[in-house]
Amino acid sequence: MNNWCLSVFVLLLFISGTSSFFAQNTFSTLQEENVEFTKESFGKERKAELKLALDELEQGDKLFKLGIGHYKEALLHYLSAEKINPNNALLNYKIGKCYLLGHIYKIKSISYFEKAYTLNSFVDKELLYYLGRAYHINSEWEKAIDNYQKFLNNLPADSEVNAEEIKKRITECNHGIYFTANPERVFIDNAGSVLNSQYPEYGAIISADESVLMFTSKRPETTGGEKDSYNNYFEDIYISYRVNKQWTIPVNIGEAINTKGHDATINLSPDGQKLMIYKDDNGDGNIYECELVGDVWSKPKKMSKSINSPYKESSASYSFDQKTIYFVSNRVENSLGGLDIFVSHWDEEKQRWKEASNLGSTINTKYDEEGVFMHPDGKTLYFSSKGHNSMGGYDIFKTTYENGNWTLPINLGYPINTPDDDVFFSISGSGRHGYYSSFNIDGYGEKDIYRITFLGPEKPMVLSSEDNLIASEISPIKEIAIEPRVEINKVRLTILKGIVRDKDAKQPLESVLEIIDNTTGLMVSTVASNSSTGKYLVSLPSGRNYGLAVKAEGYLFHSENINIPKEAAFAEVHKDIFMSKIKIGEKVILRNIFFDSGKYSLRTESSFELGRIHKLLTDNPSIKVEISGHTDDVGSEVTNQQLSENRAKAVVDFLIKQGIASARLIYPGYGEDQPVASNDTNEGRQENRRTEFKILEK
Repeated sequence: MNNWCLSVFVLLLFISGTSSFFAQNTFSTLQEENVEFTKESFGKERKAELKLALDELEQGDKLFKLGIGHYKEALLHYLSAEKINPNNALLNYKIGKCYLLGHIYKIKSISYFEKAYTLNSFVDKELLYYLGRAYHINSEWEKAIDNYQKFLNNLPADSEVNAEEIKKRITECNHGIYFTANPERVFIDNAGSVLNSQYPEYGAIISADESVLMFTSKRPETTGGEKDSYNNYFEDIYISYRVNKQWTIPVNIGEAINTKGHDATINLSPDGQKLMIYKDDNGDGNIYECELVGDVWSKPKKMSKSINSPYKESSASYSFDQKTIYFVSNRVENSLGGLDIFVSHWDEEKQRWKEASNLGSTINTKYDEEGVFMHPDGKTLYFSSKGHNSMGGYDIFKTTYENGNWTLPINLGYPINTPDDDVFFSISGSGRHGYYSSFNIDGYGEKDIYRITFLGPEKPMVLSSEDNLIASEISPIKEIAIEPRVEINKVRLTILKGIVRDKDAKQPLESVLEIIDNTTGLMVSTVASNSSTGKYLVSLPSGRNYGLAVKAEGYLFHSENINIPKEAAFAEVHKDIFMSKIKIGEKVILRNIFFDSGKYSLRTESSFELGRIHKLLTDNPSIKVEISGHTDDVGSEVTNQQLSENRAKAVVDFLIKQGIASARLIYPGYGEDQPVASNDTNEGRQENRRTEFKILEK
């Protein structure tokens, strides 16, 4: 070998050796070693630090052993020890577990579990499972599945987690992969600093017209000012009103409802006049009911044994007519497993709630169901479940009651649902806005209230004038490009609302509103206008011919007919109602007296209205009245006059058969002579075709 070749050979050896040296040195810096909390690891010079770390570990371990409720406190001690020694596998594992199971910043657990695995992959038999859970919570689906599968493949015989649960977690991740790849078209916006604070806000409930919002919060101004055993302020209920498209500053709902203990929102009736709340009752959670009397809420009254049991009842919802209640219970009887949804119906005859029954296996699973909410349309039920095709924890689902059965629940999808718990969801009557609570690192506090705006199917969109104002009250989580008008989902519901007033004084009036299904002749619901404000709100699902009668002591009843076709979409109608006192000259248009076209035989749908006239005459035996008939101007005057008179006579004949003296009744027919609207439109002609009731003598 010549000198040149020898030189090259030596150089290559040097380079190879140097590279090997640097490679080994680099690996050694990346490969961290597990450092135990011992004298050998710390040495004499760090004796004081070791003692401090051991003290913190001892305090942390005491709390850790008490269970998840104390993990947050244990974490503080563990983090202090971690500052002294960040390279201990067991400590990193415990910190990860505290973050994952006992803290709002769950995703912080990932780095600690990863480090624990790097330092000592056998530090705990459950490490791979919890590392999978941490990835799962952070929507790192593939990593989660990989760790779950590794754990399942070598499942310890004494593991706290069984194979079925691990397989369910893997299935949830597969659901997550699908849902995140096919996101729903929604905005999810923080409801803003007016509602939210640095403290937790959750359990948001709204009236059907989205004018009232209540929620639960743990704030320093809690009634009594005390904290529970977990160092959290006791729960209180707060209320806010939507004024000029802005939420007012929430106020504590008051000591009639809020106590020194935990008081939490459950459900608000569609008209905002009834409230259900949850009380812990020393571990036996129960549902209580309150009513709005004027502007004051009544003291909570514990609901009957048909609803409450020796077990826990945690959430509930009224039906639109308040004749049915859906509620969640972990009672053993008729249970399909864990928390289930039950239903009870109001017994009109006995004036009490009937025995509750399980809502069935279509909705309930062997896993927990929670956060039930019945939409004012009377058929769409929202709830949260850990079963079905959840992507992790509780997901929000909806089902519809059709042809006597509940449809298979539909997952509301991503980003509404996440790998963590998504529960206690409520939605406006329009179906446009939903409300729930969630934690976001950019939020105001531990949990904030968020508003979901449902955009509907993909198509060109434009924000309505209301949504153009959203930026002033809420902070968007993410930006979405928008163009012309949004078509909302098909909610088949009409909300009728307004104020009942005295016709002369124009003052608000307390009254009773009866809603009748004219086709079946059945009473749909009975609600009251507020005694102070006169406000009323009724939810009317599409597909019925409704008769509305408004009654108040000393007043003539007021009659309205609302015929809503089955295909009618959502509408919100404002109608103030003016009530006339029983005095000479006052009259009522009988909008629920029906005749076939061109005929004068009373149809069966008229029965409730006829009954109201009969009762009014019976309760006021001295009055004499005129029942008059009117038509539009279609056809000859002679024919119209005769038809109108015959129709008025048909009403009078009915009343006479029911025992009303004929001397108290007259029945002129005015034909087309007294129009109340233009005959140039279909709507005007319809108003002119009417029957009236007028007081002649009193």
